[in-house]
Amino acid sequence: MAEVATQLIGAVEGLLGLRMPLRVQAWDGSVAGPPGAPTLVLRNRRAVRRLLWQPGELGLARAYVAGDLEIAADTDLYEVLSAVAEFAEHPRVRQLEIGLGDVLGPRGRELLATLVRLGAVGPQPAPPPEEAARPSGRLHSRRRDQAAISHHYDVGNDFYRLVLGPSMVYSCAYWTPEAKSLEDAQTAKLDLICRKLGLRPGLRLLDVGCGWGSLVLHAVRNYGVTAVGVSISAEQVALARGRVAEAGLGEQIEIRLQDYREIPDGPFDAISSVGMAEHVGSAQYLTYAAGLHGLLTPGGRLLNHQIGRRPDLPGEAYRPSPFIDRYVFPDGELAPVGSTVGLLEDAGFEVRDVEALREHYGLTLREWVANLEAHWPEAVRLVGRGRARVWRLYMAASALAFEQNRIGVNQVLAVRTTRAGHSGLPATREQWLTGRRDPELHRPEPGSGEAADTDLGDRRSVR
Repeated sequence: MAEVATQLIGAVEGLLGLRMPLRVQAWDGSVAGPPGAPTLVLRNRRAVRRLLWQPGELGLARAYVAGDLEIAADTDLYEVLSAVAEFAEHPRVRQLEIGLGDVLGPRGRELLATLVRLGAVGPQPAPPPEEAARPSGRLHSRRRDQAAISHHYDVGNDFYRLVLGPSMVYSCAYWTPEAKSLEDAQTAKLDLICRKLGLRPGLRLLDVGCGWGSLVLHAVRNYGVTAVGVSISAEQVALARGRVAEAGLGEQIEIRLQDYREIPDGPFDAISSVGMAEHVGSAQYLTYAAGLHGLLTPGGRLLNHQIGRRPDLPGEAYRPSPFIDRYVFPDGELAPVGSTVGLLEDAGFEVRDVEALREHYGLTLREWVANLEAHWPEAVRLVGRGRARVWRLYMAASALAFEQNRIGVNQVLAVRTTRAGHSGLPATREQWLTGRRDPELHRPEPGSGEAADTDLGDRRSVR
């Protein structure tokens, strides 16, 4: 009888009519596939059974997380993921051109006969315990959002510290020429946000989805603002409050366990939302945007930092990644940046600037993967091997997705203008990025109910 790997590769290639981009090492030790290609190790028949029940991304992810499938020791994870992504984009695979006739025809019967002969056909294996339970309740209700956020963020602050490093910033870093480390790049990102928002002493900042408090700490220490940070992750809030207390900034910073829909005490002079809007959902996005608009004082600025996807092709419906949805970000949704800008405008904002940071996120994710791999035994001790595998897989795959322009990330600077239409922004982008001659944010005159007009950069008012 032919070796197991040879039988598997031959039957799959026969059904698809495509050459496999990977080598396979089967549970009997046999190896087949293109020489020099990245190698996957099928440790048992259950790995094949998972793929039989869930062909594609979800089956592969379940097999890897459960330990039924491994990456060969001499194989780079990024090479495997690149090969799988390229294979998945082939028109025959992407358009699912394998019809019933193929499955029930000679090629399909050959594959099924091979799997039966190898003992790989059987009941569907249970998903690994790391897979999120199917959510209940109305999509993006407060209760369901709380459960989704808890699945991802409440896995232990020590684990996040191991992956993210001392900065404790879980969003795209900003790799300036001066940045020599991940911590440098994250500090540069925090400062970029503060400069775009025009922060200065006396202003009040709201950070929606504040994580572990790094942005509000930076803004208070370096720009003299007072700040409120909100999150619905209990573990994030606990650590953020501890960091604020340790820094002696309890009078200037308040950290709340609070949903963005429950903030009662505007107005704020500036609002930051960094890596949070992906959890809002398309059905709630206008509510989110309008709520932030209503919390800003006239002339106040919003910095919305958000991952985006490529626009759908004509006639193509948006389908989130089944692996990301079930293992990483339940109920998360990505939108094209054009849709995000449109909804911010629908909510009343004037969008003043959009900056794409796609390549920056690829670099950031590779740093996080390197941190995880360098501390692998500790990561496994903290969260278990399955969850550590989830993170390694999701971060490495995301790094490639950013690098290959399958997803992107954008900082959108928007302003709530006065009734007269004034933004309060300086005349040039250089001015508001460097902070030079930054005009006063609009403040309502007593009893007027409206903000006073201000000068535009160096110029006199043209009222």
